[in-house]
Amino acid sequence: MEVYLDNSATTRVFPEVAELVTQIMCEDYGNPSSLHLKGVQAERHIRNAKDTISRLLKADEQEICFTSGGTEADNLALIGCAMANYRAGRHLITTQIEHPAVLQPMHYLEDQGFSVTYLPVDKRGMVSLSELRRAMRQDTILVSIMHTNNEIGTVQPIAEAGELIKSINPNTLFHVDAVQGFGKYRIYPRRMGIDLLSVSGHKIHAPKGTGFLYVGRKVKIHNIIYGGGQQKNLRSGTENVAGIAGMAKAAKMLYADLDRDTEKLYALKAYFTEELRKIGNIQINGFTGGEGAPHIVSATVRGVRSEVLLHALEDKGIYVSAGSACSSNKPHTGASATLKGIGLDKELADSTIRFSMSVFTTKEELDYTLQVMYDIIPLLRKYTRNA
Repeated sequence: MEVYLDNSATTRVFPEVAELVTQIMCEDYGNPSSLHLKGVQAERHIRNAKDTISRLLKADEQEICFTSGGTEADNLALIGCAMANYRAGRHLITTQIEHPAVLQPMHYLEDQGFSVTYLPVDKRGMVSLSELRRAMRQDTILVSIMHTNNEIGTVQPIAEAGELIKSINPNTLFHVDAVQGFGKYRIYPRRMGIDLLSVSGHKIHAPKGTGFLYVGRKVKIHNIIYGGGQQKNLRSGTENVAGIAGMAKAAKMLYADLDRDTEKLYALKAYFTEELRKIGNIQINGFTGGEGAPHIVSATVRGVRSEVLLHALEDKGIYVSAGSACSSNKPHTGASATLKGIGLDKELADSTIRFSMSVFTTKEELDYTLQVMYDIIPLLRKYTRNA
């Protein structure tokens, strides 16, 4: 049996999405900037995608900027807004457990003379609103807080944070990395005080290389990619028409059955975490109930290195992750910022793996995974003790 439990890294494309993408690549393959019929057909797909996504966000079509993924969306939001608003201030706020696509641009901006405050989190990965209030300054031009943590599934109080930020300074921009939250939660930027929202297509059963950035109408932002001036000069480059259309279709499909799928995922998560604990000496990180993300389970398996367990499971056809796929294959980057942020020491962090489910995940797959873990973990622990 093959069991894929690494859906926070990437997801299997919906068959209907793959069919649409293929049709556009082979038939409606024109450049959307071209004035002939092929170009008009391609441009229509982009307009339809903007309509779909803007309706899901209760936003305007002109507030959607398509990107190559969540990383580009984060970079455009942070660097673009910092450079456009630096005369109003040079102070930025984020958290210690953001994705590298946020942390690395923040480090870059520090090199450019900006000051960044990195908010701590508690052992569940939650940001304190009182800490956020204390960090706010007159020269704070932007706050960036992720919606759902990609490693432990903690969901931040985004609406409350947005309200707090705007009550202190209505001009401070609020950016939310919703790469793991979009498709799992209903997110309405205007109602939640969000000025910028980053989304990635390949996390929602759409093709890789797709994403978008919601940019509120009044947001002052500079482009960071120069060229032909597409998308109102905010993001130059010929649009990935097939990918954009596929991403919109995947989003529409997910939100059509959101409540049913979320209920199913929470039930699977509750069952899986309860059975995991029966193995013994396993710690579940973050939230285990309805407050955490429905699709992510972070487990610290004491006495077994995560890399060893990952490959032992892989030998049985089970695919999991030792952390964020964007950094777990780069040992030189050090320990996970998220696991360090919630207080895990190096030994525990090195024994932590992530299981992440999708709408395709079944109880039978989880049962198979649990049985394999019941069998191999005692052996791996014994081997570790004898090594």
